[in-house]
Amino acid sequence: MPSADHGAPTVRPADVERWLADLGLQPIERAERDGIASWDLVLDGRRRLDLRVTIILDPSLALICWAHFAPPINDMFRKSYRKLLRWNDDFPFAKFSVGEDEQPLLAVELPIDTLAPDDRPDALGVALTRIVGIADRLFDDTRPWLWIGGRVPPDLEARVRRNGPFLDRFAPRLPELFEESEVDAAVDTEGQPA
Repeated sequence: MPSADHGAPTVRPADVERWLADLGLQPIERAERDGIASWDLVLDGRRRLDLRVTIILDPSLALICWAHFAPPINDMFRKSYRKLLRWNDDFPFAKFSVGEDEQPLLAVELPIDTLAPDDRPDALGVALTRIVGIADRLFDDTRPWLWIGGRVPPDLEARVRRNGPFLDRFAPRLPELFEESEVDAAVDTEGQPA
C-alpha cells in the first residue's frame, strides 16, 4: 500500500463543516463511514427547487458534489441518455451520469491536491452553485423527468428560495450559467412571458 503524501493538502470533515457554515448552508443529514464523510443538502436555484445534493469527502482524494438530478429515467428511450451525453459536452467542469437505479446524476469534483487552503470554502461554493446553475439552465429540458407531463406545480414559482444569499454570492462567478437565466426567470412555468 502506498504511503500518503504528507506534502499534499488535507481536508478534514471539520473543514467542510466550517465551509458549509461560511456558505450559509445547513445540511439535512451527515454521515461518516470508513474515513469517508458525506453531507446531504437541499438547494434551490432561481428556477429549479428542492435539488438534493450530496457532498462526499475522501480526505486523500477529492471533494465530490453529487446531485440527484432527476428521478430514475423510465422512458426506455435513448433520447434521454443522448441528452445526458450532450450535456457533458455543453457544461465543462461537470459530469452527468446514470446511477444503478437509472437516476440521472450530476457531479462536480474538486481534487484535494488542487484546492489552495485559502480558496477551499469558495471552491465548494462555486461547485455547488455550478450544480444549481446547470439545473436552472436545464429546467425546461428536465421538466418531463421531474413532473408527470412536465407540468410544474402551480405553487412552485411563489415559494421562497431557501438559499438566495448563497446564490447571490456565487452566481456572478458563473456568468455563463446565470446571465441568460435571469432572462429565463421572467418566463412563467408554461413557457409564456411573465
